[in-house]
Amino acid sequence: MSEKQQVSSSYWLDTAPDGRHPALAEDLDVDVAVIGAGIAGLCTAWELTRAGRSVAVLEAGRVAAGVTGHTTAKVTALHSLVYDKLRRTRGPEGARLYARSQSEAIERAAGIAAELGVDCDWEARDAYTYARDPGKVEELRAEARAAAEAGLPAEFVTETGLPFEVAGAVRVTGQAQFHPRKYLLALAADLVEGGGRIFEETTVLGLDEGEPCRLSTATGATVRARDVVVATHYPVFDRALLFTRLTPKRELVVAGTVPADQDPGGMFITPDENTRSVRTAPYDGDRRLLIVTGEHFTPGTGDTRERLERLTAWATRYFPGLDVTHRWATQDNSPTDTVPMVGPLHPGARHTYVATGFGGWGMSGGMMAGRLLAAQITGEECAWSALYDPRRLKPAVREAPSFLKTQAKVAGHFVGDRLRPSPPLESLPPGEGAVVRADGHRVAVYRDDDGALHAVSARCTHLGCLVDFNAAERAWECPCHGSRFDTDGKVIQGPATKPLERRDI
Repeated sequence: MSEKQQVSSSYWLDTAPDGRHPALAEDLDVDVAVIGAGIAGLCTAWELTRAGRSVAVLEAGRVAAGVTGHTTAKVTALHSLVYDKLRRTRGPEGARLYARSQSEAIERAAGIAAELGVDCDWEARDAYTYARDPGKVEELRAEARAAAEAGLPAEFVTETGLPFEVAGAVRVTGQAQFHPRKYLLALAADLVEGGGRIFEETTVLGLDEGEPCRLSTATGATVRARDVVVATHYPVFDRALLFTRLTPKRELVVAGTVPADQDPGGMFITPDENTRSVRTAPYDGDRRLLIVTGEHFTPGTGDTRERLERLTAWATRYFPGLDVTHRWATQDNSPTDTVPMVGPLHPGARHTYVATGFGGWGMSGGMMAGRLLAAQITGEECAWSALYDPRRLKPAVREAPSFLKTQAKVAGHFVGDRLRPSPPLESLPPGEGAVVRADGHRVAVYRDDDGALHAVSARCTHLGCLVDFNAAERAWECPCHGSRFDTDGKVIQGPATKPLERRDI
């Protein structure tokens, strides 16, 4: 695969200001510490700062450069095919609360963008969930009815702006799309102006749930806070074992310019064809940026380059004017019982909170989480607190088959990956990686473009599953819970917080 065909960088990261914040250098006392500066963490911190709380945001990398910086950035309450399922599993009121909470979050974000004068390419768009298979029409009709009964402006349609025929689609009007990093950098700037503090390159290693809570960091500084929010996408502190109820999923993204007359004029997704998601964004007067997402897979499984080639071929087939400029990947965690987990970190938690499990809909979900957690911390009532409560048991029990399937996959990787044959090291070409046996241990070995070998332990520092190599992104990935590491073992993405140990070959 050529250099051009490798995953490169996110369009959102390439086209936003390079704002920087210092690393935490000394001990700090605040009302609330928020771990993670993605959309959920920053929205929570912003709301709390506006409520008069002193807030510190601690980010292991850079603001909005992790999962949020790699999203497709649809801001919609239409989450593929969710409302008919919610109506059956949570009842009509649960579906209504879900729709209302997501819709109000979108309205809140639009208001903030207008208030702050944020130039973040905010555009109103209709959202569609479509299918090309006539056998899926009744499922779409049921979803349209359920979404409408939940309070969304939803209807079943048979025509869209896509360059191919569909059997049917659910359309919800009045949704939006935006540039996520431009929006969040503006939110961060306003947060700091309002007295909040943001620290980048500050990894949190320990959490003591005393009064106050104490956070230890890799910089050596300690943060004391009355309340702590864990908004790291996948919880880095998981005393309720939420990882047993989350399934990591990775998707590829292809983006590039198309003539403006090829803009399909909406936001589209189908769960078929291993997922295909389409939207556009402003580019210049004659062209739009087309963003196509799909080919979802479990991190650390299969050939990512083949998936990238399939997605690129699909995009160029239906949008022949596409000039591909960016390829990247995004990662999401789906809860086994459908609804995100936002609220107290565990059953005994008094001052610790979590936001996770957005299932691919982190833009509206993260905005919702910010308002919900701010309300809980400041003692306000919120109508949908119970719906999103991570401590919920009945829905988790009801979805036991999904839970058991998730754990069976984890167990299969934990045991089965240790039985894989070890490839000969001398056959490893430049730019590739493999897990090999060395002195009775599994070692993750990468050969760089100059032929030098980089060896680290293949044992994920989260819970000990074996990592595998993602050739398109040149990263080690854990198939059990989605931790990712660079070729020298540094953590790219949690829940792992410690690097893979170096090894000698």
